[in-house]
Amino acid sequence: MKAPARPGLLRQIREDVAAVRARDPAARGALEVLAVYPGLHAVLAHRLSHRLWVAGWRFGARFIAFLSRMVTGIDIHPGAVIGSRLFIDHGAGVVIGETAEIGDDVTLYQGVTLGGVSLSKGKRHPTLGNGVLVGAGAKVLGAFTVGANARIGANSVVIAEVPEAATVVGVPGRIVAASQRRPGIDLDHHLIPDPVGKAIQCLIDRIDVLEHRLALAEGADKAAGLACGEAACDAQCIDTGRALPPVVVPPSPLPMEYSR
Repeated sequence: MKAPARPGLLRQIREDVAAVRARDPAARGALEVLAVYPGLHAVLAHRLSHRLWVAGWRFGARFIAFLSRMVTGIDIHPGAVIGSRLFIDHGAGVVIGETAEIGDDVTLYQGVTLGGVSLSKGKRHPTLGNGVLVGAGAKVLGAFTVGANARIGANSVVIAEVPEAATVVGVPGRIVAASQRRPGIDLDHHLIPDPVGKAIQCLIDRIDVLEHRLALAEGADKAAGLACGEAACDAQCIDTGRALPPVVVPPSPLPMEYSR
């Protein structure tokens, strides 16, 4: 993703503060957001460190990123390209790698990793399109693109391309909802479908059907006087005169002292 023309630092700060207030109902005012939101602190520190990185002041950029991580618990490499209005909610444990690219209006929750899976110095981290939402604890690993307005469920591990407006959950991540454009910024990631839960529910429904059929069959047997345990069908249930085969115990593969 080609980096757009970079707006001024003050404009970016105003937009970042406005993004927090728009997407967090607990935010009560601009001053409070500036003072106590670690996600915002990490983003603002990155705005400065990235400018130093691009200007060639690599050590200074890394040092600012280091201080930011110590204060916020959020690790953003100064080489990462981040668009406008990034919202990192709570933020603890978020990691964004050097070649990661993030579009505008992206939302990341705590524990998210945008990581690489290669030792090469080229592009090795993911690209997130505009409006992407990544749930808590999710890992997006590799040099591929997550399309605009896609949603990634909490604790998912995504290792392949994600189409625009798709919904991905699971380990490894699977598309569980077809591409569907939603107006505005969608934070309802608790409504993401649960394929495992749906599969378990299907199994429960099948068991209910089978138990019902078994109950009907047993009722028919009892009506015919063939239920096991009754005198009328004991002979049909088990042949009491037939000798059981002897039980053969295989020799222990362990030495004698360990076979006791």
